[in-house]
Amino acid sequence: MSANSKLTVAAHALAWIGLYQRRGHEVATSEQIAASVNTNPVVIRRLLAELRKAGLADSRRGVGAGWMLSREPTAITLLDVYEAVEPGPLFALHRSTPNPECVVGRGIGPAMTTVYDDVETALRKELAKTTLEDVLRGVLNAT
Repeated sequence: MSANSKLTVAAHALAWIGLYQRRGHEVATSEQIAASVNTNPVVIRRLLAELRKAGLADSRRGVGAGWMLSREPTAITLLDVYEAVEPGPLFALHRSTPNPECVVGRGIGPAMTTVYDDVETALRKELAKTTLEDVLRGVLNAT
């Protein structure tokens, strides 16, 4: 099972836009962002569409088309980004109902739900502490 990188790619794209704007540019193209992420611009456009729907990014069409942040980097948390790109729970239970005649099959759902709820609460709490500005600062300090 591979890890999901959607939150990381979304944070990367938003941080790139934020830095680009900070350096005096009005909008960034999906091609520019995709070059930094090392992916296809279509992947970036789809992701930015989700971020636009959540009010984190905005786009301009026509001449000078591109993407911009909808809010200041200090007003965007990683929790905002997570909620925009990961609408479902972090973990899921079985796709089919386990055997209710089995003690483990009967009890695994409630037992795991308690653990998953606690993990999700802790994750959300940590993501809420970090802003896009914090991410940008970390990026710039790492170079």
